[in-house]
Amino acid sequence: MVASAGDKAPPAKNRVRHQENSNYTLLLSSSTTDLSDISNTTYNFGTSRIRHTLSPLPFDYLQPSERSLTVTLHHGSVAHKDPCMLGFDLVTCIELIEHLEESELKKFPEVVFGFMAPSIVVISTPNSEFNPLLPGVVLHRHPDHKFEWNQEQFQSWALEAARCYDYSVEFTGVGHPPKGMENVGFCTQIGVFVRKHPQTGGSVQYEKPTEAVYETVFKAVYPSLKDEKYLRNAVVSEVLFIAQNIKHHLMPKHEEYDDDPEREAEFQPSVDCFSDYLEKLVVDKTMEPFVSGNEVYIPLATIFSFPKVKQLCGTFEKLCKLIAGKVPLSSDGSAVVFNTEHENEED
Repeated sequence: MVASAGDKAPPAKNRVRHQENSNYTLLLSSSTTDLSDISNTTYNFGTSRIRHTLSPLPFDYLQPSERSLTVTLHHGSVAHKDPCMLGFDLVTCIELIEHLEESELKKFPEVVFGFMAPSIVVISTPNSEFNPLLPGVVLHRHPDHKFEWNQEQFQSWALEAARCYDYSVEFTGVGHPPKGMENVGFCTQIGVFVRKHPQTGGSVQYEKPTEAVYETVFKAVYPSLKDEKYLRNAVVSEVLFIAQNIKHHLMPKHEEYDDDPEREAEFQPSVDCFSDYLEKLVVDKTMEPFVSGNEVYIPLATIFSFPKVKQLCGTFEKLCKLIAGKVPLSSDGSAVVFNTEHENEED
């Protein structure tokens, strides 16, 4: 089960994939992700694989998101109520209900529609009428399925759940049948439930259970620009990138590439484009970069005028704070300084 809160859920390259012999509850939001595994028999295997797929990738550290994200893995049942299940706008249950025992299925509507009470619920389940079209399927599509409903059974259950908890429901699906067999319906049938009336602060749904029943087994905090450590790294990297480009624009070509004509040819087009952009940004003399002896000075005001730097920092004062001690600056702190003599010695 996937639940989502806030105006944007985490990137869904779908790091979590459905494991057919285990039931999961996955609660996603712009700031938190909760995943629950109910199956004790596959718990260790499932946890190991999902720990790997839920952990941040190297790319997440190279380009941290603007939004914060914490992923928490829980061990528990969708038939139980837990405080961690509250506060979500969207819940999706993808091929989940057919794995539930009868006693769990009876509790499912109360937990999802009554307790969690999100604005939207999306539930999918196999359509048994489609099974004769699937090679090798005798009774159910998977041995862990406790049941598989036909269209009438699913729609009857969905309409009753919607009526009891004040939702509307529309039906759709994925996997069209062959031509001339449209009455069979979709391979997977889907119900989209929408809550008719907004919740009020005093509604029963917000009464949290006094005791947590889910066990927390894994937690990962993703790198985010809301964390000053990652924000500083991003700002310093962007400032140095811009400053290096401006330096290359200012330095005579023969000084930069005397020993490497191929590098000069590769770099020159990007420098030309950068030069055009720089000329538009420099509106007064105080923002104009200059060379003094072996040193190149790039005013911070010029660097701050680049959109990405301004977006990252917000204010000029914050830019100065974030790069302090991380970027070579002039004695008055107003410009980035490169000593070309030292660079030439290193080369």
